[in-house]
Amino acid sequence: MGAGGRAEPVERWHLTLCFHGPDSVEDRTASLARRLPGLRAPRLRVGGWGEFRSVLWAGIECASPADEQALRALAVAAGADPERYHPHLTLLRWSGDRPETRSLTTRLTDYTGPWWTPAEVALVRSDRTPLGPSYHSVARLALTG
Repeated sequence: MGAGGRAEPVERWHLTLCFHGPDSVEDRTASLARRLPGLRAPRLRVGGWGEFRSVLWAGIECASPADEQALRALAVAAGADPERYHPHLTLLRWSGDRPETRSLTTRLTDYTGPWWTPAEVALVRSDRTPLGPSYHSVARLALTG
């Protein structure tokens, strides 16, 4: 992987709807609780890959245009800008020189995972640690099927 590169452990994988920075957990939870009812859970799968800044990511594909609209509606309900929202899973982070990723990206090029439907939206706090971010779920709100 090279100096400065580290894989994101599977237990930290998540699909971010919106990043808020320092925010009131109570206010954000109340806002989500008001906005989520009636929004349906989209059918999704992992497919493709990309890079930005110092991150290698796997893409998220929607099963249909209706599922794409459902995912965007969830992101908007969470506070995201729908024009800038790009669903993904972070696979690898690096600092300094970019590590060699060709073997991984070659495998990701044609990969598509199984379809899945999220059951909930979690409000997650991210704390910086020397080993990378540490995520803590502070609220969970159910989605409809």
